[in-house]
Amino acid sequence: MQEWLTLGLVALVSFAANTLSALAGGGAGLLQLPALLFLGLPFAEALVTHKIASTFLGAGATLRHLKEGSLEGRLALLLLAAGLPGVVLGARLILLVPAQAGEAALGLLTTGLAIYSALKPALGQIHAPRHRDVAGLAWGAGVVFLLGVLNGSLTSGSGLFVTIWLVRWFGLDYRRAVAHTLVLVGLAWNGTGALTLWLATAPKWEWLLILIAMSFAGGWAGTHWGLLKGNRFIKRCFEAVTLATGIALLVRVALRV
Repeated sequence: MQEWLTLGLVALVSFAANTLSALAGGGAGLLQLPALLFLGLPFAEALVTHKIASTFLGAGATLRHLKEGSLEGRLALLLLAAGLPGVVLGARLILLVPAQAGEAALGLLTTGLAIYSALKPALGQIHAPRHRDVAGLAWGAGVVFLLGVLNGSLTSGSGLFVTIWLVRWFGLDYRRAVAHTLVLVGLAWNGTGALTLWLATAPKWEWLLILIAMSFAGGWAGTHWGLLKGNRFIKRCFEAVTLATGIALLVRVALRV
């Protein structure tokens, strides 16, 4: 009975996390990864389980975005060429980090994301392309590489950082930035990170199928809802959940000290 209750909780959290991530352009790890930690998985096992499942968030979002034609070819190639090496590097580095340090960093990063997002209420409302020259693309690629390292390691909010970078540096509106993040980061980056981690440590197989199903469903549902409804209200809800999750993780680490 206890195992069924645990699986039900895993399913609910996963669907909510991936739906919210698809709406906001990142952040599945803000809920799903901490939930796996709270349910007792060691950090490395929770991370690889989350990474594999999150790949299917990208698959669900891609299926919905195929009709929209929102991707720019040059930016798509940049996200793949500059980001994937960073993902591999980050996935290798994170397994060397002690579990408590990883959770503390996750909590700090999550809290910081909530504060930053709250201070930018109008972020990504206007589409105004910029920095598409060689120098602009080079600077953009350097930051994308670092975000790839972040995605491969801590994972928390890395998609949201990519979304914000696409908005702030390249001038995409929020809808276009979210589309690039979900399709390229959600599918390609997470898939690469998942494979790299899988070669080093095993996932929680008993939970993985339900996480995959909920990630795919949440990715499709969140993308569909976001395209229909917009994101201002969801953004505020996302900030509240993000802040609560970050504080909870920091408290968890503090209680262990």
